[in-house]
Amino acid sequence: MKDLAPHLQNKLSQLEDWYSQRKGSIVAFSGGIDSTLVLFLARKFQGRANAIAVISNSESLKAKDFKLAQSFCQDFDIQLEVIKTEELSDLRYNQNPENRCYFCKEHLFHDLQVINKKHPDFDVLSGTNQDDLADYRPGLQAAAKYQVLAPMAACQLTKDELRQIAKHFELPNWDKPASPCLSSRIPYNHQITREKLQQVEDAENLLNEKGFKDVRVRHYGNYAKVEVQPSELDKLLAIEKEVIEQIKGLGFQKVQIDREGLVSGKLNRVLKGINQTK
Repeated sequence: MKDLAPHLQNKLSQLEDWYSQRKGSIVAFSGGIDSTLVLFLARKFQGRANAIAVISNSESLKAKDFKLAQSFCQDFDIQLEVIKTEELSDLRYNQNPENRCYFCKEHLFHDLQVINKKHPDFDVLSGTNQDDLADYRPGLQAAAKYQVLAPMAACQLTKDELRQIAKHFELPNWDKPASPCLSSRIPYNHQITREKLQQVEDAENLLNEKGFKDVRVRHYGNYAKVEVQPSELDKLLAIEKEVIEQIKGLGFQKVQIDREGLVSGKLNRVLKGINQTK
């Protein structure tokens, strides 16, 4: 384990102080690197009895991300509670308005209150980091409503800084690509269904199996657009016909390769006047 750079050691000391002022944590855990580090540090600085991970095994979470989250908690001796949020049955969510994320997080944070009642002295935590505050994230409003705290944002850690700290602690997913919920692949005002989410998941798994680590498959109803990192576009185009036929086999009438390459949050471009960098 290499020593941290001085500015990162200072950030880690701030985080230790932040956690030490609180008795315990209930972490909204997704298996992504942000909430993973929040959870790991809760376990490290507050102790096993005072750090609880809670993950919702909903349709918008990839099955392999759920399994990775379970494995992480087992490997690092962390308490894990699995819940099932029902946002997909909520018309406010499944009609996919521009503030869809608000209703998703409202369901999650509401359900976390049930666990919070068992541990009233614990705080509910999210993985929100400093970079997120400059992005369009309606879920932050839900977090404020339910008084969910964000240690990474409170201590002004950027995504890159938290990845470096995660690497320092040899967390297995320190360099895992961002994996937003599957619903983010469906354009606003296009209904979200279990079938669509499963098609997206299967298509992205197919691409992962072909060696593309960071991918998005956007679901436009009867056709799909495939995004990979710009540096891997040539590799994808070399097997374009094969990929298109296999993704068609998942129920799409048409499949396109996006020549621009992967741009996280691309569907947010329709939201005029809002800075979109996710």
